Amino acid sequence: MKSTPTAYGAVAVGLHWLSALLIVGLLVSGTIADETADPAAKASILSMHAPFGILVLVLTLARIAWWRFDIRPEPLGDDTALQKLAAKGVHGLLYLVVLVMGASGIALFALSGAGDIVFFGAPGPLPDFGDYAPRPAHGIGANLLIALLAAHVLAALYHHFVKRDATVSRMWFGGKV
Repeated sequence: MKSTPTAYGAVAVGLHWLSALLIVGLLVSGTIADETADPAAKASILSMHAPFGILVLVLTLARIAWWRFDIRPEPLGDDTALQKLAAKGVHGLLYLVVLVMGASGIALFALSGAGDIVFFGAPGPLPDFGDYAPRPAHGIGANLLIALLAAHVLAALYHHFVKRDATVSRMWFGGKV
């Protein structure tokens, strides 16, 4: 369940991969909802997007809380100081952006009244989310999240295929260095 100095434990691995899968789905569904003109289709997409967004927020908070009981494996030895700094920066920004995305999504639903329409069938059209202050943060956050995820995946691929180290395998169930 817990991590070791050389590999992540089942809890950290499970939270990582479940969050990753959900985040990709949220980025896709959010983009589709944003580009959908049909109000019924948009409401249908948002009826799934919002609860899964809250789930990602909860999983992220759980992962942050888990750090109080778990250790993080030591970095593999031959990364440069700049690579180590970049890794810490990308990981930290990933958590920050996910938290901002969750908070801004909840704020959008709360301020706009969209929750009543999407989840409880209240009459009326969906609001124009662009009219609400959290919308720019949510949109910028989505774009930043895409860039950070791309950097994260490219770094993992670099470690796996170029450096041929155990960075990727230790973030899998039963992974070892």
